[in-house]
Amino acid sequence: MEYCILVINPGSTSTKIAVFQGEKALLQKTIRHSGEELAPFGAIMDQAPFRLRCVEQALAGFDLTRLDAVCARGGMLPACPSGAFAVDQDMIGYLSAITQGAHASNLGCVMARDLAEPLHIPAYVYDPVAVDEMPPMARITGIPELPRRMMGHALNTRAMAIRCAETVLHKPFDQCRLIVLHLGGGASVRLFIGGKMVDNVRDDELLFAPERSGGIAAEQLVKLCYSGKYDRGQMMKLVRGKSGLLAHLGTSDAMEVERRIAAGDEKARMVYDAMLYTAAKSIGVLAAAADGRIDRIILTGGIAHSRYVTDYLTQKVGFIAPVEVMAGEFEMEALAAGASRVLAGQETPHRFRDLLKGE
Repeated sequence: MEYCILVINPGSTSTKIAVFQGEKALLQKTIRHSGEELAPFGAIMDQAPFRLRCVEQALAGFDLTRLDAVCARGGMLPACPSGAFAVDQDMIGYLSAITQGAHASNLGCVMARDLAEPLHIPAYVYDPVAVDEMPPMARITGIPELPRRMMGHALNTRAMAIRCAETVLHKPFDQCRLIVLHLGGGASVRLFIGGKMVDNVRDDELLFAPERSGGIAAEQLVKLCYSGKYDRGQMMKLVRGKSGLLAHLGTSDAMEVERRIAAGDEKARMVYDAMLYTAAKSIGVLAAAADGRIDRIILTGGIAHSRYVTDYLTQKVGFIAPVEVMAGEFEMEALAAGASRVLAGQETPHRFRDLLKGE
């Protein structure tokens, strides 16, 4: 059976929506929100009624009674397993209480609930950014107060891992050993074994990205923090937003950097290759964590559209396992596919209250 799913993906200045019937997109829209429209709202969650009205207007003319479920991008939940979570008041209350560093993705659960309730259909979030299935040993660092955490790109990397298992390897996902590199404005590398995200490399650990700092020697970073040049907010913005290609080359646009390289800009080539070098090293790190037994390496994210990038990385890491290019971002498709698996009985949704009990 092909289920009809409405998916919602709130970002800082936009809300993306789509309706899927099975794998077919019946409707896809990106609703832009100007700074002036969002300025009156003090907290992120205060935007929910406004954004909901925008979504309802965008869906005008579509028969909502056709929907079987609503699935939204998950917000800043506590560390959680992969898969679906049924939206409930406990989840909404938890995300509503976040004030410092709140992200627009927190709005997804509220909007999904408010759209689903009148239709008497379920509301889910799927593969939130906080998915973290690392075993205890992988968390340990030399500073007990600073354990490693998994964060970012869970939705797209897991979707590509599942797709590779089904369409390339023709094996159950939980029988595959996969490494997935997501390379966009930010980056991360995930290791999947037994259907779980068992380890990762973040873009503040080793690999840098168009707007991310990557791994920096702790001593140097501490000195910079106490140099008097930056306050806490400026440092956070530096490592996540104003570093990477942007800091070196004045642009975070990978296509622009490649145009400069083609025109003979050697600095652009050096910095770009350095970024890809750190990505290749990160893949190697996770291959070692998997004892070298990897079925496929998957390259995804917007920058994976570049032949320059995929050729470089394939040459570097192809000795580990065959490289599969799945360029682009498939968050909307991943949300719909996840909800469909739940409705088909292939997955059981988690309950948020059980997650809180485990904290």
